[in-house]
Amino acid sequence: MTKDSPVNSRTESQIIQERPEKAPAAWATVQEELASSAGVSILLIEGYQPPALLASNNNSICRAFQSSPEHVSLCDPYCGDAHRRAMEAGAVTQYKCHAGLECFTLPVQIGRRKNLAAIGGRAFLNAADYRSLVERFRTGELKTLLSSHPFANVVFSDEQTLDQLAGRLEKVARTFSTNGPKKAGKNKTEKLATAIPGTPPDIVAPPTVDLMSAPAAAESSKENLALNAELAQLRSELEYRTRLSESLHNFLKRISSSDPGKTYSSILTSSSELLQAERASLLVFNEASNELVIRAAQGVPKEALEGGRMRLGEGISGRVLASSKALVVADIEALGRQSADRNYKTKSFICYPITIGGRRIGILNVTDRTGGGNYDEIDLSLLDILGPQIAVALERAEWQERATEFQLMSITDPLTSLPNRRYLEERLTEELNRSKRYDYPMSFLMIDIDDFKSYNDLNGHQAGDLALQITAHNLKAALRSADVASRYGGEEFCILLPQTPLHEAEVIAERIRQRVASATYPYGKSQPLGAVTISVGISTFAKNIDTAVKVIAAADRALYSAKSLGKNRIEIYQDKLISRGPGRPGDDER
Repeated sequence: MTKDSPVNSRTESQIIQERPEKAPAAWATVQEELASSAGVSILLIEGYQPPALLASNNNSICRAFQSSPEHVSLCDPYCGDAHRRAMEAGAVTQYKCHAGLECFTLPVQIGRRKNLAAIGGRAFLNAADYRSLVERFRTGELKTLLSSHPFANVVFSDEQTLDQLAGRLEKVARTFSTNGPKKAGKNKTEKLATAIPGTPPDIVAPPTVDLMSAPAAAESSKENLALNAELAQLRSELEYRTRLSESLHNFLKRISSSDPGKTYSSILTSSSELLQAERASLLVFNEASNELVIRAAQGVPKEALEGGRMRLGEGISGRVLASSKALVVADIEALGRQSADRNYKTKSFICYPITIGGRRIGILNVTDRTGGGNYDEIDLSLLDILGPQIAVALERAEWQERATEFQLMSITDPLTSLPNRRYLEERLTEELNRSKRYDYPMSFLMIDIDDFKSYNDLNGHQAGDLALQITAHNLKAALRSADVASRYGGEEFCILLPQTPLHEAEVIAERIRQRVASATYPYGKSQPLGAVTISVGISTFAKNIDTAVKVIAAADRALYSAKSLGKNRIEIYQDKLISRGPGRPGDDER
């Protein structure tokens, strides 16, 4: 294997990315500042990589690829082979890698080390390339790389920045010294070289010379001034890019939530802050109804939100989503609409379509820029950067809402809309544990509609379903907010009464019994007792009734006793059955 060939250690769990101990002394500080000020990645390399000698502000996407034995080969023809191409060309060479990242490589000489090259950029120059890569991670062949956090430090830039950086790299490398001050020629008075103010100590200015050598002194002074000016510009760019980077990082962090409602709110709030919008709205597309639905709004009058729906292709938002093309408007009146209609402070706005993989997700609207002023293409480019993250967050929120909906469906009886047996048993166990821990009372009712089979056979299943719905309504109407009514199965219902002693449970049971007996059922008078009635069995938490199975069994036994004793009555299980017949005066009041 030659020196410039890929290493065979790619079967390791993670590939080494850097060998800083082999880099020129003190160069790391210089490279870090250059990378930070330009807002892009810089690598110093001495052959096939990885590993590089140094990697500054490395794009997390590149690190994910080049740390993976499975995927590093994708980078081999690009950054992997960059050193060889730089040495052969002897000048700056530009290329675009498989991930859509723009890069350049060039040979650099640092001190006496001539076999060095630098890779710069590793940046997206347009949103289209970024969206394409995001889609590969989301649904394509790169799913397995998501665990390596490929989007922790995504780099964006432009062609001008990369061109300028290449020149800066070559110049700084040429003037860099690791051996102390450079010496003047034979006929010049030698003086100590001085470090450029504000620069790392190893970036050393060209030697200063005696006033007798005017041309040399002038040239040296000119070079010093140029370098100082360039470093000042770098620091200014660094401050701006740091602020933007922090804003973007906070944006991505803040819109991630397990609660869909918080996701919608966070997307709107964070977008408004970045775009300095006092008024904004977020609409999500419902594919089933072909409508846009408002999920969050800021600074929008309540009356404007009423309804909150529009069909695809209708209104500005509907048309923008249908076309999937963003709309940046300097003057809303140019569209034939009056800004006074909704009391806009400004006439400029952006309507931005949120899509992912060709699928329509929603719309983000922003207007009323803080301090006035118009929105422009720069603001649109920022949304192009944020768009994929917003789309992924909205898609995740949609999945979470569906999961919540499916979860509710799995624990809800579709006929009566009461929780089902599965939910009841889970809640019963929770309440029993709470009662044991804090010595709280707890009671439980098992309820059965008397002679329901007869009602069904005589009047039909539709009438039977309606009778179940009427009974469920009466149960809910007679309960407190903390009580849990559920359909146990068939014509049986259960009621969990947390922190409720037996005497209170009796009052509630009697109230329910009376309410059902007096309710109007379509065929109630045809029942054997002249009305639709219920029988109730009560159990309560006790030393020997301390599990869900025992509580339900005790209430069921009491219910069986109520049925045997004539129906339309209440029975209590507590060591021995305590009979509570129908119609006890005064017990309908708590």
